[in-house]
Amino acid sequence: MPSRPPPSRPKPLPLEAPKIFSQATTAHNVVLQLRQDPIGSISLPGIEHTVLCIHVGPSALLSCRRDGKQYRGSAVHGDVDIIPAYTPSTWVAHDYNDRNLILALPQSLIHSVAQDAGHNPSRIEIRNRFQIRDPELELIANAIHREVESGHSSGRLYTEGLVVAMTSRLIAQHSSLAQQQRMPRTALSGRRLKQVLSFIEDQIADDLSLEQIASIADLSPSHLKTLFRQAMGVPVHQYVIQRRVERARILLMQDGLTMAEIAAACGFAHQSHLARHIRRATGLTPNTLRQKIAAD
Repeated sequence: MPSRPPPSRPKPLPLEAPKIFSQATTAHNVVLQLRQDPIGSISLPGIEHTVLCIHVGPSALLSCRRDGKQYRGSAVHGDVDIIPAYTPSTWVAHDYNDRNLILALPQSLIHSVAQDAGHNPSRIEIRNRFQIRDPELELIANAIHREVESGHSSGRLYTEGLVVAMTSRLIAQHSSLAQQQRMPRTALSGRRLKQVLSFIEDQIADDLSLEQIASIADLSPSHLKTLFRQAMGVPVHQYVIQRRVERARILLMQDGLTMAEIAAACGFAHQSHLARHIRRATGLTPNTLRQKIAAD
């Protein structure tokens, strides 16, 4: 009998390219990029810029190898990675939620801001950070995120100011100049804070209660209200609304979803509730915001 040909090997699936939602370069030569990476591994060479990655949206399981260290963790909305200049890195995304606002800061900007603050730039070393929490950086990053998504609706000068403010915070709190800060034992920080934020992101479509969220942190509702505001700068209910509005903004960028579907996916009881909170946050109706996003 004639011999059978060996079974053919399945062809490897082509690697998915990252989705680049927007990209811009400021007058200070800072590169701003809003992107989403697919499942898989990506190796990045060390560049002459310091890179900040601010996670946006649902929690994402990530692994990273850089500076001789191996990291693994779930990034929740607002988590910050800081990659010093000339530091190569290899990332592995384990799901499709790896969405980030990325800022690449040139050394010239870091040196300029340091000099303006009275520091010697040659003595400043930016620290390597993985999935840290910094409420001030998060606040600035959220403002930059909105500007990038809206096509710099407040003007590029405003975005430039935000970038300089972020650079100043980076030098003050995440460089060799920073002093170690001890968190009070009663503070909601570290793993407990990430558990709470991750729960909110993953259950954003549900009718969340203060009791549910408090149980994740193993706290009473009244204690959670106090500690959450200390950690995040806003009350729990206001944070949940902010995250629902931001999730709605992301879904408005996608074609084929009705306003009722977006409202349900973001935890709003009715699309009129979605419209009210979108208008309060942006000054626009959902339809107008969707048209503006599409035009940009």
